[in-house]
Amino acid sequence: MVDYIVVGSGLAGICFTEKLMAEGKSFVVIDNEKRSSSLMAGGMYNPVVLKRFTDVWKIEEQLEIAMPFYAELERKLGVEFMFEIPLYRRLLSVEEQNNWFHAADKPNLEKFLLPKLVRKEVPGVISPFGFGEVTHTGYLETKTLIAAYRDYLTKMSAYRVEEFYYDSLSYTDESVKYKDIEAKHIVFAEGFGMLQNPFFKDLPLDGTKGEVLLVKIPNLNIDFMLKSSVFLIPVGDDLYKVGATYDWEDKTDTPTEEGLNELLEGLRDVIDLEFEVVAHNAGVRPTVKDRRPLLGRSRESARIHVLNGLGTRGVLLGPFLAEKLYNNIENAMVLEESVSIHRYKKFKF
Repeated sequence: MVDYIVVGSGLAGICFTEKLMAEGKSFVVIDNEKRSSSLMAGGMYNPVVLKRFTDVWKIEEQLEIAMPFYAELERKLGVEFMFEIPLYRRLLSVEEQNNWFHAADKPNLEKFLLPKLVRKEVPGVISPFGFGEVTHTGYLETKTLIAAYRDYLTKMSAYRVEEFYYDSLSYTDESVKYKDIEAKHIVFAEGFGMLQNPFFKDLPLDGTKGEVLLVKIPNLNIDFMLKSSVFLIPVGDDLYKVGATYDWEDKTDTPTEEGLNELLEGLRDVIDLEFEVVAHNAGVRPTVKDRRPLLGRSRESARIHVLNGLGTRGVLLGPFLAEKLYNNIENAMVLEESVSIHRYKKFKF
């Protein structure tokens, strides 16, 4: 018997599996490797909602856990995937400049928004009103992280690449059993695939499709991330990630002409340089209608749990929520209503 089965090896699954390892728990991770929004994500993290200049829910707690978590994971895996670089928010008017100063003066934002404008000329970038600089920002190369972590688990003989069949899962008051694996608990960290899960399919997961480009811009030399109607993330060799779209109707991983045109229009609004599209990817983010995560146990069994709904801020939320769920399962710590699935009537005991 192992302590846990973890279904999913995207960001959510990695964060929970790492918590298990840190606590000396045994586990098996199962993933079909067919669909993961984490692989397609831009990977950017920042502590501020830049559309409205407001702070992110519990952001200081998230940063306190996430930064050392990823640094240690880099060391353990022997790969570099976390890049801490500043983020510039392009300002579009005098009104936005004033809003920036007003926000930077707020106690909950002053450590994240520098209280001055960046007015330097950036060749190729259209910015008549300058920029605001955000700190405590950066991005993860999620593909690098996920590939390295799956390889790490494989070498531990703790990873299975296979489809998960829910009707093969049985449970008692003491354990769960899946095929030849018996475990004390199972945690589903499946992302958008949760909608096929009979234990949690009634939760209001409302996936949001996002499309991202990789473009080559030889004459754009920036050492910061840039946010306007689209974001630009420099990833080396004149390459930049450009994203992201938000489509609440299409639930496929197929890149679209509409998404491409929206991103190209946004990019041309920011820069007046020649560029080449190198790649175009899409994925469905596991977003929730009330913009809060989904953590907790199923109605059927105290041995069956979910970790989902990380949405667009999974980089910082993942380690934070993995701690919350682990302590709920192992130490009977009550989940806050804002993250617990039992905030929904159908999942109340």
